[in-house]
Amino acid sequence: MIKNRLTWFPACSLKVRAVPLLIASQMAMISTAMISTTTPALAMEGGKLPLTIERMNASPALAGTSPRGLKLSPDGQRVTYLAGRKDNQSFYDLWQMDVKTAESSLLLNADKLATNELSDEEKARRERQRIYGEGIMEYFWADDSQALLIPASGNLYYFSLVDNSVTQLPIGEGFATDARLSPKGHFVSFVRDQNLYVLDLATKKLQAMTTDGGGVIKNAMAEFVAQEEMDRMTGYWWAPDESAIAFTRIDESAVEQVTRNEIYADGIKLTEQRYPAAGKNNVDIALGVVTLKDKAINWVSLREENSKDKSKDIYLPRVDWLPDSQHLSFQWQSRDQHQLDLQLVALDALTKPKTLVKERSDAWVNLNNDLHFLKQQSAFIWASERDGFNHLYLFDLKGKLKTQLTKGEWAVDELEYIDETAGWVYFTGRKDTPIEKQLYRVPLAGGKVERVSKQAGMHNPVFADNQSVYLDYFNSLSQPPQISLHGDEGQQLAWVEQNAVKQGHPLYDYAGLWQIPEFGELKAEDGQVLQTRLFKPVPFDASKKYPVVVRVYGGPHAQLVTNSWSEQDYFTQYLVQQGYVVFQLDNRGSAHRGTQFEQVIYRHLGEAEVNDQKVGVDYLRSLPFVDADNVAIYGHSYGGYMALMSLFKAPDYFKAAISGAPVTDWRLYDTHYTERYLGHPEGNEKGYEASSVFPYVKNYQAGLLMYHGMADDNVLFENSTRVYKALQDEGKLFQMIDYPGSKHSMRGEKVRNHLYRSLADFLDRQLKSAK
Repeated sequence: MIKNRLTWFPACSLKVRAVPLLIASQMAMISTAMISTTTPALAMEGGKLPLTIERMNASPALAGTSPRGLKLSPDGQRVTYLAGRKDNQSFYDLWQMDVKTAESSLLLNADKLATNELSDEEKARRERQRIYGEGIMEYFWADDSQALLIPASGNLYYFSLVDNSVTQLPIGEGFATDARLSPKGHFVSFVRDQNLYVLDLATKKLQAMTTDGGGVIKNAMAEFVAQEEMDRMTGYWWAPDESAIAFTRIDESAVEQVTRNEIYADGIKLTEQRYPAAGKNNVDIALGVVTLKDKAINWVSLREENSKDKSKDIYLPRVDWLPDSQHLSFQWQSRDQHQLDLQLVALDALTKPKTLVKERSDAWVNLNNDLHFLKQQSAFIWASERDGFNHLYLFDLKGKLKTQLTKGEWAVDELEYIDETAGWVYFTGRKDTPIEKQLYRVPLAGGKVERVSKQAGMHNPVFADNQSVYLDYFNSLSQPPQISLHGDEGQQLAWVEQNAVKQGHPLYDYAGLWQIPEFGELKAEDGQVLQTRLFKPVPFDASKKYPVVVRVYGGPHAQLVTNSWSEQDYFTQYLVQQGYVVFQLDNRGSAHRGTQFEQVIYRHLGEAEVNDQKVGVDYLRSLPFVDADNVAIYGHSYGGYMALMSLFKAPDYFKAAISGAPVTDWRLYDTHYTERYLGHPEGNEKGYEASSVFPYVKNYQAGLLMYHGMADDNVLFENSTRVYKALQDEGKLFQMIDYPGSKHSMRGEKVRNHLYRSLADFLDRQLKSAK
């Protein structure tokens, strides 16, 4: 589903019917959140032009210049990034900034590259990566900083910075996917027709490293659940010295093949897809190592010889080489996700893996990307939630714990960089507050954690390969994304893109009406703290009562209540200008709050989450400016599921709901995501039934709008059509809008304009028509 990534849609609205008085027991659940009647806080200075739905989605982007694909060249001399064009924010060219002069310039115009129709495999892969746009979407630096590899439309281009020449590489017939430069820049690798290929850049000799790919056999490719749920987008890994490549071989023959209908405006495309639904078979996966010298393939044993667990029904979420290129690590995960083992093998003993670290949980073990093997000592850093919060640990290569680098009742987000020479470990986390992502560092030998970043908001650093210099991709509620270059202690060295909202900026004319929410805290039924955001209408009159839209996601690995800039909030800003209160609450089960907070949902979804949203509505009812008879809930994906469950299970709290692309029966969703939270269907039939929306359809009264992309290959369209049929059988009236050709994320300016206009019209009719 939407693991640790959010789509551009958060939540939608549901309406309250009966509005009982807030009883004392409910009042006791409300924390010290202030009941404020002050005017809304403005985010920025600027004009007061009302925001329109059409302007939300038009070019140039409201957020201004918002580069993506940030990288520092290996020599640290250039910052490179992708930037959308002013007349088409979804078409990207490659730009650069000279670190010494801080001057920016166009490095490569995407028009110099051929543009062809993407293959179905590449379209699906980009959907998994949430990559949307045209032009240059990926690029890779050569180790000597003199060239770049640029994949485009199935072709591969070599861009020399010495003479600014662009050369299309001779990769043969067919569509190349998952292309990259080898670690030292001597080779280019890619996948074509389910086999792995390597091109020698010096000789232009092309070699197939595997040859048996085709049909149900896929070499060097990540299976569906690896891409969608494990954040593993590749199926191969270069050894640091370029002597070998580790790769996965997957056999999909046991996975159920389903015929998925992708409905377009001009016809129906029947797609045969191997989809591992909850409780069904996964792929059979193997891990091999192929040497470049002779193309010999040797296979890795995935369990120790003395292991009692010889099951092949497992996951392989991570593979990493050690710096010596003679040892390979991989992470072995049990199907129930209660076990995660870090294994190590030597190239001369691939059948004899050793277990370095074991992680165990009665619920599930979360995956991360924070394994890092040190170059200057026989040790590695590993992230674990073993003490209830995600923290960093230092182990030796025998698996013995040397020290816990971070600790406390707060979570590390990501390991960002290790400066072994200076002895610092840089990471992002929530040490100061769960609603902001800050950059910190801690001594490699252990010691006091220091905060590096300065501004309140969300920091996403990109470090240089060989020095403690980093790009800070920063944003907050009052600052659209901006990029700056910083030194090892956080000192700012230069702007890459300041993106100040001043006259001439796309947002400036609207900035005077942009609202900052009020943050608060409530208490869940078990006493845990729930974070909230409340946006007041503009203009605001404390003597009036306003309808409310509760925007929700509510699922694991996601968070809405943050001090961050987001396209998701554009519609929120539109709604507050239309006279709505907009409220958000991160219920139990959401991210960055520790395992106790997250794992409440284990084996029963849609229970604790809905109860927490009800706590939020109880709070809203206590506010003098809230029209408690007119509360709606709105969400997309897991948020769409939450909107349905909230309306069906708590119709006295919500008068209306908008549900976008919802999962409605978890048996329809994939193995890795669903079984992580609900277990195997055979062992939790009652949990699956209680977590489905269908037992509660009979409670529905009125006020539902559903929408879904009719070519959605993530949350299948069938999830919505089943609800349509169930409501029709019950004789219940509801509304639906389905979008031909649209995928899960509902992209496209015309689609968005129509959808948002429809949502706004629905909310007005449901929440304002009686006035």
